[in-house]
Amino acid sequence: WAATSTLDVALELLPTAHKPLAARTRVRVHLGTAEVLGRVAQVRAVGPGDSGLARLLLERPLVARGGDRFVIRSFSPVTTIGGGAVLDPFPPKRPRVSERGLAVGQSPAERLGRFVDEAGPAALRVGDIAVRLGILPAEVPATIAGTGKAVLSVGDYLVARRAIAAEVERLASVVAAHHQQHPLDPGLSLQALRATVNAPAPVLDLLIEHGAKKQAWELAEGGAAVRRLGWSAALKARAGDAGGRLAQRLAEARWQIPTVSELQREFSDPSVPALLAHLAREGSVERVDQERYALKRALEEFQRAVEETLRELGAATPAQFRDRLGLTRKYLIPLLEWADRRGITSRKGDTRILRA
Repeated sequence: WAATSTLDVALELLPTAHKPLAARTRVRVHLGTAEVLGRVAQVRAVGPGDSGLARLLLERPLVARGGDRFVIRSFSPVTTIGGGAVLDPFPPKRPRVSERGLAVGQSPAERLGRFVDEAGPAALRVGDIAVRLGILPAEVPATIAGTGKAVLSVGDYLVARRAIAAEVERLASVVAAHHQQHPLDPGLSLQALRATVNAPAPVLDLLIEHGAKKQAWELAEGGAAVRRLGWSAALKARAGDAGGRLAQRLAEARWQIPTVSELQREFSDPSVPALLAHLAREGSVERVDQERYALKRALEEFQRAVEETLRELGAATPAQFRDRLGLTRKYLIPLLEWADRRGITSRKGDTRILRA
């Protein structure tokens, strides 16, 4: 049980009501033992003796279930003017009540199907069904079965089959757009893909599985990313020439490593960061810090030079490394900090020693 301050209802106005019930009319809602003030919304004016659909916006939450009957009294003077039945005690903000296709007399399975459709990939929690439909918990399984094949059970949730299909189609466009904007990435990370979907984890898993089954995408990077089928070959073709020029530049630089922004200016190519990340994934270069990549072979040579220096001296300051290796601090310090992070060296004050 949970309190609600919004009700989608079917209401009737008594023939004795003095005037039509229009939007924004303030009324007194009597449901069970509760009396709550509220306003009528999303309603075409209901005349005396007529009926219609409306949304009641309550000034104080109350406990309600689908199918509950209520009485409406005018705000002032306090007179009974009509009543009705709750169609949904927890309606979504959209669509409007008149567009939801709800009506008194619908079967619980029919109304459930509409609720699931409206939820889209966000899905409907099975635990909410009894209250929203006004049925017993024991009746929930049979009601779900009554929705037929249009509704899928996914863990503790229900989701419409067509919502899954539509969301896979949308996500396929997201993956394609990512490839276009980041042509050197191996794919869109699952974390990024999940962030674009408002859905519980079991539904997200189903979406990814269904998209792969329908060949909207395939898993890449050991299941950590998705990509269009055949994207890997396109990636290698795009990265070939430009990546080769970058690798050659880093080989020439050896330990005098340029920053990523310096390489971008030098090559006049905004895709340099993506190219470097691709080369790192391929294993030919390695990230030194947030601003630098170095050729893997050059880093191996630097490691050997550091180890030889420290085996000879025991400990060394940056100045001693500078004299030994012929590097200025601009290039030396990032490499020494890389060695610290890699567990090659350990820093003690201003000196470094080999890590045991």
